[in-house]
Amino acid sequence: MNRLSIILKLALCLLVVRIFPAAAQDVTKVGTTAAKFLTIPVGARATALGGAFAALANDATAAYWNPGMLSLLEKNELYFSHAEYFADLNLEYVSAVFRWESFGTVAISVLSLNTGEMLVTTVDDPEGSLGSTFSVGSYAVGVSYAHTLTDKFAIGGTVKYIYENISNSRATGLAVDAGTIFTTPFRGIRLGVGISNFGQKLKITGADLLVQKDVDPSIRGNNESINANLSTDAFELPLNLRLGLAYDPLKSESSRLTVTLDALHPNDNSESLNAGAEWALFKERLFLRGGYRNLFLDENENSYTAGFGLQYRSQSLRLRFDYAYSDLKHLQAIHQFGFSLQY
Repeated sequence: MNRLSIILKLALCLLVVRIFPAAAQDVTKVGTTAAKFLTIPVGARATALGGAFAALANDATAAYWNPGMLSLLEKNELYFSHAEYFADLNLEYVSAVFRWESFGTVAISVLSLNTGEMLVTTVDDPEGSLGSTFSVGSYAVGVSYAHTLTDKFAIGGTVKYIYENISNSRATGLAVDAGTIFTTPFRGIRLGVGISNFGQKLKITGADLLVQKDVDPSIRGNNESINANLSTDAFELPLNLRLGLAYDPLKSESSRLTVTLDALHPNDNSESLNAGAEWALFKERLFLRGGYRNLFLDENENSYTAGFGLQYRSQSLRLRFDYAYSDLKHLQAIHQFGFSLQY
């Protein structure tokens, strides 16, 4: 191939992209990552704020949103949240945070998305009358550590083990999250930065991939049922870079208004913004929240969010209940509940 031919082909490619830009933009990486459950918002408070939580995660869910903010917790905390998704999916998140003044803050967290037992159906038995069952689940267990470097800056990280299974097949891997929080000198604006799910590609293995194969059909008389394993592709994790801002335009002894914004840069979708606001009343006893997920994202399935929180405080402990409502454009709305105990 001579140089003139190469130049003409390159010019033709550039011309096609120039004339048909929309067609060129249609090629995206949407739906190309594994363990997508790692991107589902956890915590009723964060969900009600539209997922704009990277600079406001001052509770036990910081292990998910921004592990650097774990160091800002004033007490030990236990947290649990539950949400029922469409298609009978159940989302649970549990986190326990422990503080040591000289060492730092440590957290253990578990994220679970599962359906429970389901009947095995086949072409011959579409109703599952034989009674055989299988399960589908996705799980992530993380250990986090955070440390305050100065009175304005903290950093933290999470190492997590990821496990997904369907029937007798599974995929496992390790991933790392990292995050920082910085309180700027300009009107107390907080800047949070986090990166999530940096780690191994996931590949499915297991007994369900065992098949019988005729190694060479052209040879007569050989074994036509030799055991073989199907080899599947390995898929990247849903890596996400999150940049968050939080600001209190109103703050007094009895009330507080906080607005927050997160900019998202995922590896399997286009960039978007999450926005939210929290109004704390009666000295941090009642919270009203609202937000919107994935602003400016084409073909966005998410919509507005809303919720509230109730908190009881004494000298030794704090109890908080949170509720979040997430509206979806084409699927049923999602209700999420959260419970927090600080001691």
